[in-house]
Amino acid sequence: MTLLSMTIYAIVSSFTPGPNNIMSLYYSKQTGLRGTVRFCIGVALGFFLLLLVSNFFSSALYHLFPKIQLYMKIFGAIYLLYLAYKIGTSKGTDAQSFSNRYNNIKFGMLLQFVNPKGVIYALSVVAAFITPNFEHFSIQIILITYLALIGFLSSFSWSVFGSIFKKFINQHELAFNLIMSLLLVYTAFSILFT
Repeated sequence: MTLLSMTIYAIVSSFTPGPNNIMSLYYSKQTGLRGTVRFCIGVALGFFLLLLVSNFFSSALYHLFPKIQLYMKIFGAIYLLYLAYKIGTSKGTDAQSFSNRYNNIKFGMLLQFVNPKGVIYALSVVAAFITPNFEHFSIQIILITYLALIGFLSSFSWSVFGSIFKKFINQHELAFNLIMSLLLVYTAFSILFT
């Protein structure tokens, strides 16, 4: 029952709109599915590292997190607003330049550590499902890998969506960029006020 509950929680948390998924959709519009894979791999690797750190320090982080949570939220929201601005104001070659600069494994990994939604999710899923229920480190690693795979599938599925509808999205580039930008603004404010 614990694994089923964890899986449901992971799927709902991972597949809903957030920075990883919005950026995956945006990048796939620019570079296609193949060009977005490296970002999705970065998301999975970064999320794996975030889960691993959360697992090692789950009790310590759980007590420390309320003290740094406000700063994480503010920093994460400011960064998401910056990304929203860059997407909302990009056109043609600007958008391609933005995608070339940030659509990579390194950025996908780093995004996980400034993504308050991801940090809160990692702390909560590890503290609620993994460390209290599974004592052996080998099982914990398997579960962390499983959760990172769900994260990869989530961002990759948004990339698939973007590549399937690329022609339509390109025909409505301004509207698409504004919608993606507004979704990031909404995400930033929802992070700040939750």
